[in-house]
Parts: sequence; C-alpha cells; structure tokens
Amino acid sequence: MELKEFTYLMTLAEEKNISRAAERLYMAQSSLSQFLQQFEEEVGAKLFVRTSRGIRLTYSGECFLEHIKRIQVEYQRAKNELWDNENLTAGKVLFGISSFRGQVKAPRILKRFQERYPNVAVELVEAHSMRLEELLLEGKLDLAVVVMPLLKFKSEVTPLKKDEILLTARQDHPVLAYLQPAGEDGVPWLALEDAARFELILSGPDTIMGSVSRDLLMKKKLKYQADNANISARMAVAMAEEGLGLAFTYRSCIEPSRNLSYMRIGKEGVYAQLGIAYPSDEYHSRAAQKLEEVVREVYREDDPDA
Repeated sequence: MELKEFTYLMTLAEEKNISRAAERLYMAQSSLSQFLQQFEEEVGAKLFVRTSRGIRLTYSGECFLEHIKRIQVEYQRAKNELWDNENLTAGKVLFGISSFRGQVKAPRILKRFQERYPNVAVELVEAHSMRLEELLLEGKLDLAVVVMPLLKFKSEVTPLKKDEILLTARQDHPVLAYLQPAGEDGVPWLALEDAARFELILSGPDTIMGSVSRDLLMKKKLKYQADNANISARMAVAMAEEGLGLAFTYRSCIEPSRNLSYMRIGKEGVYAQLGIAYPSDEYHSRAAQKLEEVVREVYREDDPDA
C-alpha cells in the first residue's frame, strides 16, 4: 500500500461519488473505479456500497478510514518534524566524544551551539574512541570526534586536527632530571627509555591511549612497571598529579595546573589524528553539520595552526 492510495480512499469518502473524486484527483474515472475494486479485493472487505446516487462507506470502511486518518496525521507530523530539524527550529543531535577530551572541549561546544540554535537539543554521549566507533556502526550517533584511523568503520572520516600525545608527571617527580631541552614551542622532551625507569599509569588496552602507549613501549622492547594498567585517561592524569607515576595524555586535554609538567615523547614527538565521523555517508542532518562547524571553530581557536 502507498500513501497516495490513502489519498484516493479519503477523497472517495469525502466526495461520495467516483466521478467527482476522479475529477478532484486528476485521474480517469475508470482508473479510480479499477483501483477501488482491486483494493477491496486485496483487503478482503467491501469499503464502499454503490448506490444510485454514488457511493457510501460501509461500517468496515468507516473503521478503516479512521485508521487512515490517524496514519495521515502521524505522517504529516513526521514531515513537520523533519522540516523543523532541517531548518534548525527543532530537533536533536547525538554527539559522541571521549570523556577525557570532552571535559575540556564539550562544554564550550555545547554552549556555543545552544546560543546559535536554541531549539536544537544536543545529547552528549561520552565514550572512548573504540566504543564511539561501535556506536557509529550501530547508527546510535549523529557525529563523533574520534581518533583516526578507525578499525571497522568504512565511511569517510574527515580530519579535524593532529593531537600530540604527551607524558605528564608531578613537578617534583624524579623523571624531570632526564628531561631534554625544550624546542621552539617550549615543550621539553623525554626519551621513552628514561620514562620506563619509573612507574607508569596506563589506560586500558581497549582504548586508543592504552593501545598507543603499549605499542610505543613494545616497539622499543622496553620493560616497564605499571601496577595501574586499566585506568581512564582522566584518572591517570589525576594520579600523576599526586606523584603516583607517569601518565600519557593529549595536548588538547591539558588543563592549567601548578603541579604537573608535560613532556614530549622523544625529540620528534608522537601524534594522533583526530577526525569527525558520521554514522554513514548517505545522510547528514543539517543540525549535525552545523554542530560540526562549531566543533571545528572551537578546535581552531585553541590551535589556529591545526
């Protein structure tokens, strides 16, 4: 059944005459009569009774038309909601970002978006990049900030910025004795071999940070101690601030603190590419696209060269 067939039936019920209904629908009377006959055969019930003056609904027809009216109302409501969403007068966007990165960026992103589009709600979904990838695959997000490349996700992910992975430690930590002079950007660097002399605090292996940090240590064949090796990135930094070890963090997640020092990993540094991903490349709502614009603005303001 198609929506246009509902229109045919409603018009027949309103006009109570096949000829007038056909004229109103801009179709031949014979075509409309044939449609009605075939439709009644399909549903297995008479919807209209033919009379000398035209047609009238049967009891079954009246019941059926009540359902059609409700369907048409819901269809119109759905179209109105789509129109509102596309014109940013209503709607909702499901936005995914990691908890660690989100605590620094998300409040500003949400505030700016709300100021511009007060009638569009943004629901924040906090998860690490690997979980965000799963949610994108399941279609449970409208867009997300993720670390590239994603393993299973086949749709295009557009670059956002490069984010440096740093080591951080309390300012009185003995590892600072191994620091090498800072470069032009003022960030001193530390050889990973020297970092491995001390207790490390690692994120779980099912996270990007946990995976990258372990890969770095494994490639250099370094032995290391990490009594806490399944810690969230946020908690790892908090523990480092208390002098409990060295933690890995992102430059974009640095928060001003008088107790922490940040160190580049090796002279050249280690970088992760951030990107913005949509659940598929078939359809991006206008609200989601506008949110992407705000995300990029906030990241550019923090790092104009990104």
